[in-house]
Amino acid sequence: MATVTQETIGDVIVLQYAGDTLDVSNVKEFKEQMQTVMVAAGKLALDLHQVTFVDSSGLGALLSCLRTLNTQGGDLKLFGLTKQVRALFELVRMQRVFDVFTTREEALRAYA
Repeated sequence: MATVTQETIGDVIVLQYAGDTLDVSNVKEFKEQMQTVMVAAGKLALDLHQVTFVDSSGLGALLSCLRTLNTQGGDLKLFGLTKQVRALFELVRMQRVFDVFTTREEALRAYA
């Protein structure tokens, strides 16, 4: 099972997704883990450097998290996308919806 670990840097919660896929097989657990963090969070940065495959349900889960945070006045920034995941994001134009960064430092600076 893939897990989400967290650390706080300033007022940003940095999450690391530990799993190689974000798809129908694990999206329910991902959303449950994210839900507990999003309740208290305003600013999230999600590290996806281990993820090599995302399907439509994984994209839906990420969009759901973004909508929830935006409704609460928060935001979600993604970083560390692998070449495969970045290509998918570009194909379905998700880089227009999400703030996507190469490194953790860039994502954190975007909140400054």
